[in-house]
Amino acid sequence: MKEYYDSKINLTMLTDFYELTMANGYFQYGYKDTIGYFDMFYRNIPDHGGFVIMCGVQQVVDYLNNLKFTDEDIEYLRGRGFCEGFLDYLKNFDFCCDVWAIPEGTPVFPGEPIIKVRGPMLQAQFLETMILLIINHQSLIATKANRVVRASEGRAVMEFGSRRAQSAQAAILGARAAYIGGCIGTACTLDGRDYDIPALGTMAHSWVQLFPSEYEAFRAYAEAYPDSCTLLVDTFNVLKSGVPNAIKVFNEVLVPQGKRPKGIRIDSGDITYLSKKARKMLDDAGFPDCGICASNSLDEYIIRDMLLQGAKVDSFGVGERLITSSSHPVLDGVYKLVAIEDKNGNIIPKIKISENVTKITTPCNKEVYRFYDKETGKAEADVLTVCGEVIDDSQPYLLFDPNYTWKQKEITNYVAKPLLVKIFENGKCIAEEKSAKEIQDYCKEQIDTLWDECLRFEHPHQYWVDYSEKLYNTKFNLLKEFSSK
Repeated sequence: MKEYYDSKINLTMLTDFYELTMANGYFQYGYKDTIGYFDMFYRNIPDHGGFVIMCGVQQVVDYLNNLKFTDEDIEYLRGRGFCEGFLDYLKNFDFCCDVWAIPEGTPVFPGEPIIKVRGPMLQAQFLETMILLIINHQSLIATKANRVVRASEGRAVMEFGSRRAQSAQAAILGARAAYIGGCIGTACTLDGRDYDIPALGTMAHSWVQLFPSEYEAFRAYAEAYPDSCTLLVDTFNVLKSGVPNAIKVFNEVLVPQGKRPKGIRIDSGDITYLSKKARKMLDDAGFPDCGICASNSLDEYIIRDMLLQGAKVDSFGVGERLITSSSHPVLDGVYKLVAIEDKNGNIIPKIKISENVTKITTPCNKEVYRFYDKETGKAEADVLTVCGEVIDDSQPYLLFDPNYTWKQKEITNYVAKPLLVKIFENGKCIAEEKSAKEIQDYCKEQIDTLWDECLRFEHPHQYWVDYSEKLYNTKFNLLKEFSSK
């Protein structure tokens, strides 16, 4: 697989400037080698949904594998208030952090660490901007794509968003994320080359306009692509000319060769109405196997309503509202310090307090466990623990809501599995690289472990994300300590 970054594009300096001012300060005041623990987590689920799909880990790996400061970088920083010792450190930068991540394709929930970094403060802090940039974007698009795919009720969804994406990389990595979220392919040819994602597409309206007539345009396309003939039928009039001309070409060009049409595409108008009429026309003409594809500013809500109204659509091409997640264009992932180590290696929990309760961080070096029911295989809850705690899943476990502790539930007959996987050890990558297809298959399996109530678009069930008693007490005691000062 082609790396997200190549040797000609060094994005080490794609960072918030305060990462460098803090790093220089850590260096000058003797904190550069203090071991810190950082969590990346998010607070709110986009579109008021039930979960977010973790995505972008491979690009984080690529970024960390390519961390280096060039002579040009150092010269730019010189004269910006940084000491020479710090600039020498950057010139000889040697990444040495440990990094854990929840695997791509896993449903994840608010407040739980989805990436964890342990390492010298100067380095671990510096990673903040790019980790957030990568994971926030791709997880957002994978999640939106999955919503669209679920709305289609088993019909194929193709990602058509490159021309409306907000940058070249947003188009490329957005298409990758959409595929992981469940799309069958993308219009982005580069993703076909670099990620082995099916690249899909047929014709635009300009093809039809170029020829002397719609019929001649269709005939030329069918002759050029007899094994994959899909015709765009809405350039002039779907029912009066588009579908009749398509049927005529199917009979004149494909049938004599013993071939069948792949489909027609409708890109404008009342697609629900038009698809019903087109379906009858195709069936009456002897082409019940000819699919109907719909496109044109679709999203999960439009698709759901079309199908509720009886649209005869077999596949969907979804572009701008998917690639930009236009209904909720931001995932609010954050990156926070949760602990440091003293000189003796003791882990000291750290907390950030706010009058806004949702912005109070959860301290400690943590693990995330997911509890699965042994009979159904369904995910019942996630539990955050202090690292080193052991969950005995042969015994009942009492879940409680960390914010409303009287809300409790005892769970039995379950298996507890840790979610975080180590991907870097002492700065060296130990992650197992997987193809986009493997991640997509894994994602589907993991979505199937969620109860239907979690999959609702409106008012989904709030999944349990619990703390162990030790973690809860640590957080509570820190809050009590600081509130008494």
